[in-house]
Amino acid sequence: MADVKPPQAVRTVWWEEEKQGVAVCIIDQSLLPQQVIYLRLKHEQEVAEAITTLKVRGAPAIGVTAAFGIALACYRLWQERGETLTLREIQEHVDNVARLLRHTRPTGINLFWAIERMQACAHIAIAEQRSFQSLAQLLRDEALSIAREDFDACMQMGVYGADLISDGDSLLTHCNAGALATAGWGTALAPMYVAHSAGKKIHVFVDETRPVLQGARLTAWELQQFGVPLTLITDNMAGHFMQRGEIKAVFVGADRIAANGDVANKIGTYSIAVLAHVHHIPFFVMAPCSSIDLKLPSGEQIPIEQRSAEEVTTLRGVTIAPPGVHVANPAFDVTPHAYVTAIVTEMGKARPPYEEALRHLCSGYRSSGSKNV
Repeated sequence: MADVKPPQAVRTVWWEEEKQGVAVCIIDQSLLPQQVIYLRLKHEQEVAEAITTLKVRGAPAIGVTAAFGIALACYRLWQERGETLTLREIQEHVDNVARLLRHTRPTGINLFWAIERMQACAHIAIAEQRSFQSLAQLLRDEALSIAREDFDACMQMGVYGADLISDGDSLLTHCNAGALATAGWGTALAPMYVAHSAGKKIHVFVDETRPVLQGARLTAWELQQFGVPLTLITDNMAGHFMQRGEIKAVFVGADRIAANGDVANKIGTYSIAVLAHVHHIPFFVMAPCSSIDLKLPSGEQIPIEQRSAEEVTTLRGVTIAPPGVHVANPAFDVTPHAYVTAIVTEMGKARPPYEEALRHLCSGYRSSGSKNV
């Protein structure tokens, strides 16, 4: 498994140090697939804007980007002010950047998990009265660790999930939960990549995923880069292909999973889960343990992001709805655990009853040395 790596064409987010300074580098997903443009973000405000405007998206990738953003902010201020700041001023700076990034997107827990982990790292360094330079380097190393752990988690989820795929299967996925959503091979797409690399003949039905078309723009493009056979369909075609027996399993990612196994994912996931349940098709959720929120008893407590009406009323700048129409645009919905066949993490598979299974996986995650909050 160590010699299997995602192609550089699907590199999503990384840390860069050059003579001109440090930067958080991302592929601008808002421009795909028409343009493949990489951005060098040199200020924490740029990082926050990139998350808010979906230049970088996908719960794990957002977490990694936020971690890099905090490290970037400390490097930037250290380069501007050197060691002239007091420990209190450094602490305030870290906390202000954390607050800025927290307000970008509310649903995916990976963002908050990564921010809290970076803050905890900073607090320890400040308590030890380290130099500002030492603190900045420590935060960079912590962010790099978060990225490496996500890469490894994607690979492990891919191995576990590939066991659920048989040779000849046609699969359905919704939104984008691949390399573009993570620092590795992805969550929902990782099993497909592993299965495809192992020689299994698979075919992937890709929901377009209105209103921002992450499936049509991102997943279809990404699967093409990997050479995985696919068919792009509109969101309201899934039931038709299920009824015809052309879909054998559904694989989706997750932005937050409650303690009882309820899953928040891109809007439209709930509808697919209900259809899969009616047609007796397994519905698999792929997510790292950092996406599990044991503090929330059920999906009812998961905050749902409400995005702008313009995403619904326009398409690539072209107006497609009458002026002044009332619009609802929740970015996510919650799939009740009763419709989830299994939740697959880097620590293994969880099956009902989820309360016990998820706690067991998270316990193993913490004891393995990962710094889950």
